[in-house]
Amino acid sequence: MSESDSINVEATRRRLSGKQADTVDRLTRAALQVLARDGFAGMTIRLVAAEAGVATATAYTYFSSKEHLVAEIFWRRLVASPSPVSEDPDATVRVLAELRNIALLVADEQELSGAVTSALLGHDPDVEHLRTRIGIEIRARLVRALGPDTDDEIVELLEIIYAGALVRAGMGYESYSEIADRIERAALRILRPA
Repeated sequence: MSESDSINVEATRRRLSGKQADTVDRLTRAALQVLARDGFAGMTIRLVAAEAGVATATAYTYFSSKEHLVAEIFWRRLVASPSPVSEDPDATVRVLAELRNIALLVADEQELSGAVTSALLGHDPDVEHLRTRIGIEIRARLVRALGPDTDDEIVELLEIIYAGALVRAGMGYESYSEIADRIERAALRILRPA
């Protein structure tokens, strides 16, 4: 089973049966509808459960908080997105393509993108677990794009650029599309210094 297949049968808190995976899928789809309608501030697990047609207690079985639910949505988007994005022989081109792909995962959904930033900054243990998984996945993509003999300091700098830029976008200073361009310019300064 590939990583993207496993997201259908595994949630943050436990492995899922087919019926449970369907419930989680319904909850994540409903969360997107509630976010679009009510925003992150207005979103509650109770509203999401009602939208999904499940009991509130059932929703809490899978998601400890709205932050946890939104972090799960981002995690699922990340692992479902293609990687490597580019097979270019130039490592810089590959890295820039990976960073742009990740930065634009939620760019077209303003409420979701802001919610992801807020959610991932949370202290809920389930969010912390997902934040770690997300970080590991992004690091693996960067290392793969950089190729053999990857310099750990370069990877860390690229991670800092990405994380800082997404917080900046989540705060509303720039759109995610603008942030993707800014990430590219900053990464080029590290990968191809003048």
